[in-house]
Amino acid sequence: MATASTKPSTSNKTGLPAKQVYVLTAICLCVGLVIGYFFLGTIGRSKASRNPSVGNNLQAPAMAGGHPKLTLEQMKQMADVQASTLLEKSKSDPKNAALLIQIAGIYQASHQFKDAADYFRKALEIDPKNVPARTQLASCLYYSNDVDGALAELDQALKYNPKDVNALFNLGMIKYQGKNDPAGAIAVWQRLLRTNPNLDRKPIVEDMIAEARGSTNTKN
Repeated sequence: MATASTKPSTSNKTGLPAKQVYVLTAICLCVGLVIGYFFLGTIGRSKASRNPSVGNNLQAPAMAGGHPKLTLEQMKQMADVQASTLLEKSKSDPKNAALLIQIAGIYQASHQFKDAADYFRKALEIDPKNVPARTQLASCLYYSNDVDGALAELDQALKYNPKDVNALFNLGMIKYQGKNDPAGAIAVWQRLLRTNPNLDRKPIVEDMIAEARGSTNTKN
């Protein structure tokens, strides 16, 4: 395996070689994709994922070539590096909500959910009707163990857009997983299907409704 170069241009604040930094950056961005559209859909079928605290223990997949998994601290370092330029820009343009959302997205993709939530909140102070940003804030709160806070943000998002697909799906999922309320989840997902009859991911929602119904029957 090649050794790290000692040239300044090949390293950064993380203390990691630049080549590795680029790989880690790509991994962070890929991992972040599970927190976007239907952010909880992929963990909905995992019984071990019923506890929201799982979000605080997430790690990126192993790197190619046998490199070890990233720790949350490494991911935090990567996020800080990625966000540094945007943070500088925000100092001269503090009312730029889109810029703050970009910064939040970097921390969210790196599983730094509390940091991400702070920036989403700042953006929403400027643009309170931004439903996608509020829905992402809710996901960050959920993964930070603030289930009630997440539900409150989704309820607020739906006041601005009652048919929003992500807000409705996530509201149902958090009721199901975070509040152990399958009946409440079913009601929300049925509302999702009713208000979005041409939903491209209808089978996913129907699967979750069936799972929630099975959970209710098991309890009974």
